[in-house]
Amino acid sequence: MKILGIETSCDETSAAVVEKKDKKVFIKSNVTASSLAFHAKTGGIIPETAAREQVRYIIPVVIEALIGKGDNLTQEEKFIKANEVLKKEIDAVAVTVGPGLIGSLLVGVETAKVFSYTLNKPLIPVNHLLGHIYANFVTNSKLKTQNSKLSETLNFPFIGLIVSGGHTDLLLFKSHTNCKWLGGTRDDAAGEAMDKLARILGLPYPGGPEIEKRAKSGKKGVYNFKSPMLDSFDFDFSFSGLKTQVPRELKNIDKLSEQQINDVCFAVQKAIVDVLVKKTVGAAKEHNCSTIVIGGGVSANQTLRNQMSLSARRYLLDDKVYYPQLEYCSDNAAMIGTYALFNYNPKPWNKVSAKPELYFS
Repeated sequence: MKILGIETSCDETSAAVVEKKDKKVFIKSNVTASSLAFHAKTGGIIPETAAREQVRYIIPVVIEALIGKGDNLTQEEKFIKANEVLKKEIDAVAVTVGPGLIGSLLVGVETAKVFSYTLNKPLIPVNHLLGHIYANFVTNSKLKTQNSKLSETLNFPFIGLIVSGGHTDLLLFKSHTNCKWLGGTRDDAAGEAMDKLARILGLPYPGGPEIEKRAKSGKKGVYNFKSPMLDSFDFDFSFSGLKTQVPRELKNIDKLSEQQINDVCFAVQKAIVDVLVKKTVGAAKEHNCSTIVIGGGVSANQTLRNQMSLSARRYLLDDKVYYPQLEYCSDNAAMIGTYALFNYNPKPWNKVSAKPELYFS
């Protein structure tokens, strides 16, 4: 089965063709356009700008996902060829319906509905957050060394950690179609906290990669920020307190040196990673899971990956910790199509709508 996946929840416009063969999912194409450059100038995402860019990118991105760049084709020829591929080779369409920015979501959802209605293709609505977990299940057919290990070796149940700019959640996956929400952030997400703290430190947007880069040159112990809710007896998170801790610690410093910024970034990253690791491994222990699967933009953080694996080896019977390939940590359509292959549940096109506040049932 081949599925066309569409992702437009925020500032990335993405389309992908994914195919399932012999229990493996292969990415035939994954094309993403981003309006990040616009938002970097203003220090954050402007919803109206993101939506306008989605409108500009959506059709070219879908066409490229279906037929490639088509450098030798006219625009009309591209449309005709992409339409033929969509009609004859694509079995279904999967689209992110939420959560996300309403203007951005509408672009992808309405485009997918048009394809479903006009070409009589099944339409699968996808929760963007669950899609991040399924970024771990893909194989790029063009990269022979990349293996879809989870499709062959993953045993349920497992703990899923979704950690991104907008969300931080822990889930217990009992099967592909049965997952239970265990806890999440009560305020800022981990990635959101990094972005805001980076702004305080005068670092460019997005802040997460900047903090990680600076932390590599930071010194341990120069600053110590408390990990919020580190010792709470639940699986919830809170990161807004770091926005108070950091300015308070630095209030008597007129101008931070480059090394001081590095040291602060080290301490900020440590405070966030420590609580993510402790809660995730704690959830695995409580629910007798030997496997942890992580997804979302912050899952690209190498310190998080290293510390999670170290803690899993120390406290769990096994240390199976999975992360997506770096290129699939951020928002992409390959993960949306992959989720749909494992959770094939099409809905009538006129019953599918954008749900910006979608969470977990």
